[in-house]
Amino acid sequence: MTKYKLKSHLKGGFLVWDYNSAIPLFGDTMAAKRIKLIINPNADLGNAWRQATDLRAIAEQHGGADWAGTVYPTHATELARQAAEEGYEMVIAVGGDGTAHEVINGLMSVPANKRPKFGIVPLGSGNDFAHNLGLPTGPRDALQKALEGKTRKIDLAMIEDENGRKEYWDNTMNIGFGGSVNIYSHNLPLVRGFLMYFAATLLTIIRRYDVMNMKITTDQESWEQDVLMLGICNGKREGGGFITAPDAEFDDGWLNYTQVNKISRVAMFRLIPEFLKGTQGKSKHVKMGAAKTIEIQSKQSLTIHIDGETFSGFNSNVHQLKITVLPLALEVLAPPTS
Repeated sequence: MTKYKLKSHLKGGFLVWDYNSAIPLFGDTMAAKRIKLIINPNADLGNAWRQATDLRAIAEQHGGADWAGTVYPTHATELARQAAEEGYEMVIAVGGDGTAHEVINGLMSVPANKRPKFGIVPLGSGNDFAHNLGLPTGPRDALQKALEGKTRKIDLAMIEDENGRKEYWDNTMNIGFGGSVNIYSHNLPLVRGFLMYFAATLLTIIRRYDVMNMKITTDQESWEQDVLMLGICNGKREGGGFITAPDAEFDDGWLNYTQVNKISRVAMFRLIPEFLKGTQGKSKHVKMGAAKTIEIQSKQSLTIHIDGETFSGFNSNVHQLKITVLPLALEVLAPPTS
């Protein structure tokens, strides 16, 4: 098999790879199962590509695969939609939670009867979605598991703001404190993984104290409260190790929420160990529950992340949200739950 040296250059601050030269390296024939792998080479602070080269042998053992690389934000969404329209049976995101988020949004843009199975090889900083699915942490083992073809259906969720912007999400979203942590985490280049999110958490406690006066209405109840953080979850874990919703399940048709009311900075520090254990619900300052739809109105602007991607940043114009669960909306390449 002919091999080529992969060339790269910087474009708009992103590392861009010449994937045309890489195609022969990963197999130049259409895979028997029509497998498309979409890789984000910038995931995990640019380390994803080095690990992805080790996956070639695994893909070839299963008949080969076609590869595509992202070169700008939301490119994975376009590539996933294109793969679905071209009839691929499996589309596998090779990257972090953000790459998975974009690929899923691409797949959800096509009719359900044309939607490929979705898989993920975790090569990001947090890899919370893959962890919550029970996938192996090692990229080679994760790809092997995906290509075995065992599947399960999971719920997704939809977020919509007052400006009509809509996005699908798969794992967690966080409003207020968690949204700020996510922004700070992307500006800490010297640390990776859980340590990056932990450092960003400490930085957020010190730098920001954003209290939101929220009116929250679910299909179960409604209330008004001064809130520091509202996490809404399909999966249990976010931020590389924070158990925001210990009771969340991917296939139960519910979204679990965790609300932290207005508390002091000292109390915020004390809650960190509880979130790491998933025991924050015992605090009188924390409200937890589950719903199928959640509507939010806030007097203050909302800082939001969805699946580790910033939906609205500091000083945004977002004040209203509607979040809806989409039961069993996606078939994923993951072992069924026991």
